[in-house]
Amino acid sequence: MVAVDQGGHGPSAAGVDPLGAPYLPGRFAIPARPATFLRRARLHRRLDQGRTTPLTMVNGAAGAGKTLLVADWAAGLEGPVVWLTADTGQTPGLFWAYLLEALHHQGVLDPADVGFPADAHRVDRGLLARLAVALAARDRPVVVVLDEYDRVTGAAISEQVEFVLQHAGPCLRLVLVTRNEPLLPLHRYRAAGTLTEIRNAELAFTPEEAVGLVGLHGLRLSVAAAGSLVERTGGWAAGLRLCALAAQEADDAELYLKEFEAGQSTVADYLLGEVLRRQPAETQDLLLRVSVLERFSPALANSLTGRLDAESILNGLRRQNAFVESLGHSWYRLHPLFGEILRSHLEVTLPGTRPRLHRRAARWLRASGYLPEALAHGAEAGDWEFTTAALVDDLAVGQLFTGLRAEGLADLFSRMDPGTRTPAAELVRAARALNHHDVERALAHLRQAERTLTDEATDPAAARLGCALLEAHAARLSGAPDRAERAAHAARLLQGDVPARLLEQHPEYDALLLTHLGTARLWAGRFKEARDALDAVVTCPPGAATTRPRQDGLSHLALIDYLEGWLDRAEHKALAAQSETERYGLPASAGSGTGYLVRAAVAVERHELDEAQHLLEEAAASGPAGPDDPVTAAVRALTTARLRLARGDTSAALAAAGPAVAADAVSPWERGQAAAVVCAAYLAENRPEDAVRALAGAPDGQPVCAVQTARALLAAGRPGPALDVLDALPADEEAGPAVTVPALLVRAQAVDRNGDPAAARRLLTRALTEARRERLRRPFLEAGPWVRRLLGTGQAEALAEGWLLPGRDRPAEGGPLLVEELSAREHDVLVRLADMMSTEEIAADLFVSVNTVKTHLKGVFRKLAVNRRTDAVRRARERGLL
Repeated sequence: MVAVDQGGHGPSAAGVDPLGAPYLPGRFAIPARPATFLRRARLHRRLDQGRTTPLTMVNGAAGAGKTLLVADWAAGLEGPVVWLTADTGQTPGLFWAYLLEALHHQGVLDPADVGFPADAHRVDRGLLARLAVALAARDRPVVVVLDEYDRVTGAAISEQVEFVLQHAGPCLRLVLVTRNEPLLPLHRYRAAGTLTEIRNAELAFTPEEAVGLVGLHGLRLSVAAAGSLVERTGGWAAGLRLCALAAQEADDAELYLKEFEAGQSTVADYLLGEVLRRQPAETQDLLLRVSVLERFSPALANSLTGRLDAESILNGLRRQNAFVESLGHSWYRLHPLFGEILRSHLEVTLPGTRPRLHRRAARWLRASGYLPEALAHGAEAGDWEFTTAALVDDLAVGQLFTGLRAEGLADLFSRMDPGTRTPAAELVRAARALNHHDVERALAHLRQAERTLTDEATDPAAARLGCALLEAHAARLSGAPDRAERAAHAARLLQGDVPARLLEQHPEYDALLLTHLGTARLWAGRFKEARDALDAVVTCPPGAATTRPRQDGLSHLALIDYLEGWLDRAEHKALAAQSETERYGLPASAGSGTGYLVRAAVAVERHELDEAQHLLEEAAASGPAGPDDPVTAAVRALTTARLRLARGDTSAALAAAGPAVAADAVSPWERGQAAAVVCAAYLAENRPEDAVRALAGAPDGQPVCAVQTARALLAAGRPGPALDVLDALPADEEAGPAVTVPALLVRAQAVDRNGDPAAARRLLTRALTEARRERLRRPFLEAGPWVRRLLGTGQAEALAEGWLLPGRDRPAEGGPLLVEELSAREHDVLVRLADMMSTEEIAADLFVSVNTVKTHLKGVFRKLAVNRRTDAVRRARERGLL
């Protein structure tokens, strides 16, 4: 070998570097892969793409599998591959001497054409130019891998590498394997599209790859279990390998990999040795202290260390890939497994420090406006006075009931120390009791909070507003509309005493308050006032925070529409209510149960009995943890009773409708509807006198009771008094078909009995016209045999055809009335089937779950007597449904 001086002409001793030491051959060797190495094709493809760009950078943390990945890929290349493992503290002359020796070793360069540096501390620009020219003159590219390039810390070497790379042209493909970003102008390569990058995120193992890796260690692991392991380790290659090695010694490998103690494992030894102990003392201290945080900023880190150096330390750690990841906007987080190990190490090195760090973090986060994280750290510190006060003073008590954090907060406060007895703590306990519909316990905590509010609360105005909200909630659950009104009035007066920004930041407060008020008014039968309050809820700003109140509001507006006789409106609002929580991926709320119940009630009126039963079951599955509020309990009982009556089970109908719903105040519509069902059941049993008596104590002003009274009188042979009852009904222009059609049918039967069949036919025509647009069938089925005779003649037959009577080309089976048509939702699904949409696409288009779509498909198949999608579409077209 020839060595030259800085001019490139003086030969020196062969086989030694500029310091006279022999070259270390291990630095030129491609590392061997162990038997347990897993080849990952997706990363090989990324490296292959890198052969089309001059520079490839594989940049990852210690143990990320960078070197073995590139070694495995390089060993499989057909062209020349030059490998050099960088050394710590190399000077420019030594670095280039080793690289030139590596190129010579692979036969890429003739030493006589380029020469070697004679000075260990510097290299001549002419030598670099000759190297670039020699590489550019090659017939085919050479791949040069510089492993552990993070050891090259001198700016001069990186500037020289950039010079050679720029002038060597397409015949040099440089691969840098590094723990941090090299001092190269990477921004220019990125802008030009001439840089291929593989970073930590791509180097992380997927669950499927983890299954393959542990399989090479002789272990079997399910993809689900591997997913948990990957989540815990962040897919970190060394962590997975070390876990697999340790699991080989365990009796139950899968259980070990699920539950191993990170702080007492070989993984901990690796990270503490390779990462933590290599850092200066100040950096180690910062890492240990921020390990209690999910994320942190320099200012938050400074508050835990008591120093002002966090920004520079964190920037350095990020650049070094030292298991500190940037989240953007000056926020960082630790690699999950590294954080877990640091927390264990914190307990050993700084025992008793962890609660103090949580407390300090909680106060910084609250002062900086990060309430959710402040609450979490306050709870971890066991400082429940601070944590409950932070929630209540921020006017965030409503977040215990709605929003993305409701379940997390419920879990957090379930750990609250029972010895904490501040007003804020009592309010939180009251809210948790209301979440379980335990009104008695909630009111006990609420009264205790009110007694100590003035003396002990840190922010009495916010706490009183919290009291008002919980009072309204308790009133709603108790069926106490007057108490709800007083609570809402108190809240309106108090809102001027808190900063406006709090109300703006917490739209859920007003949404929840108005929902409770509107529902209490609904129970009282004050539908117009209830609608005013609930309309304000559903038009409040959309977002996860107001999703559950909006769902409640839509469900109860749907109930008002149903009670006023508008089935289509009710169904539309109930379906919209269902989509509210599905849109944000939130679990079902009490409002979704009410929505299902309203849809079930609508299905009964349309005589879609299987659909009604299914919806009742859905409502039961999505109901609250505790007993129903009075409104929901009433709708559930009445719908169940109506369904049992429609199926001919009068005993079950009487049992369901008989007991009054427990509430502080009587609901006129609930008592009226219940009496009407009892009357209808007695009429079905041919007991007209009992039917009349059943309505004796019914509230005044309920049209459904008047209609059933007229039916009972008619069944008792008294058409005149029946007409008198109907004539006494006040005109209601806002009443829908489900209210007006039964009255028209009873009147038609009465005038028919009085010998005026023409008037009866006119009334029947009106009833059919109004019922048709709502597909209202139950009143015609309940009307009895007399209506069948009139339906088969003249205009009535034409109006009834297709929705109440079978079409002319479809003879009726078992009587002229069509027993069951497709529900509105089943028809929606059928239309999308005809458009060749998948089950998942239909669910997304209708804002419902896949299981709901499958249930509707079963109903479609059954009602059309088919077993396949294509047959359903064909049969529907034959019947004119599409």
